[in-house]
This record gives sequence, C-alpha cells and structure tokens, in this order.
Amino acid sequence: MEDDFLAMAEDDLRTVEFIRAYLPQDVKDRFTDDDLFYFVDLLADYYVESGLLDADPDEEGFVEIDTEAVAQAIAERARKEKYGQFSPEDLLWVVQGELEFGEQ
Repeated sequence: MEDDFLAMAEDDLRTVEFIRAYLPQDVKDRFTDDDLFYFVDLLADYYVESGLLDADPDEEGFVEIDTEAVAQAIAERARKEKYGQFSPEDLLWVVQGELEFGEQ
C-alpha cells in the first residue's frame, strides 16, 4: 500500500512538473505548485464523477472531452471549496497540460 501511495505521489509530481512547463509564462505566474497539485486532484475526481473514465471510445480509440466544461467545473469547485477564485480560461491551460501529459 505504501508503494502505491509513493507511486501515485511520484506520478502527481511528474504531472505537475509537466503542466508547469506547459503553461504560458503569464498563466504560470498565477499558480503555485500547491495549486497545480490541487487541480490535478480535482481533475482526477472530475474524470471519475463525470463518467469519462467509463465512456466508450470512438472508432479511433479516443474519448471526447470538453476541456472548457472541465475547466469551468474545476473553477466552480475551487470556489465552492473556498480554495480560491480562478479563471476558467487559465484553468483550461491546466486541463490541456494534464491531458497532454497523459498522452505521453
């Protein structure tokens, strides 16, 4: 169990590092690493709760993801949890970066 936890923590660290490098400079300055770890957790929750992980892929093996809707949902959840006010436009970069990391 400890090995699983360490592997997940290492994967989250690599994801955050990738997203940080993916973000444009003006957006990068708006997020701390703690923010990015928080958003990675929210994205994982969103994918599970929305059923995206159970969605049937298309003929090419892809699942269509409305990244703007995901960014909006993440912004709303951060606000509801009183974590902070974040623009969906900025969070769109985080969502896209996380998806790019997942494709590698």
